[in-house]
Amino acid sequence: MLTLRWKYQSFEELTTLQLYTILQLRIEVFSVEQNCVYQDADNKDLKSFHLSAWDNNVLVAYCRILPPGVSYKDASIGRVVTGLPYRKTGAGRELMQRAITAALQQFNCSEITISAQLYLKRFYESLGFKPLGETYLEDGIPHIEMYYTA
Repeated sequence: MLTLRWKYQSFEELTTLQLYTILQLRIEVFSVEQNCVYQDADNKDLKSFHLSAWDNNVLVAYCRILPPGVSYKDASIGRVVTGLPYRKTGAGRELMQRAITAALQQFNCSEITISAQLYLKRFYESLGFKPLGETYLEDGIPHIEMYYTA
């Protein structure tokens, strides 16, 4: 079982090395592994809180938590990623459980909206998210909007 060190930081609190490592993992998974060309640096990071899990100095899992009005009218969780060696360890589930709690507390809200890759729909449903609307392509990958109500 992994013993992870969790960090919850505003953009300003991230060190340059942490930011570099986060961007490196996001590019590694979303651009290279998924063969997807898109603008990752979309300025939303500046307004987000960043939740990360570390195994010593290795970034295991990461997501950003966005305030209401940035991506959706509700709070949102995005750029959810787990490094390849750490998948199927429970790190991604713990990341999302922590992110849900953080979003509800940070923004004093009761609803969260996400844009989920369709192949992860069941995973998000197991965390309490419900599908909203039809599937759609985002950067060539099937997605579905989902919402969570506390």
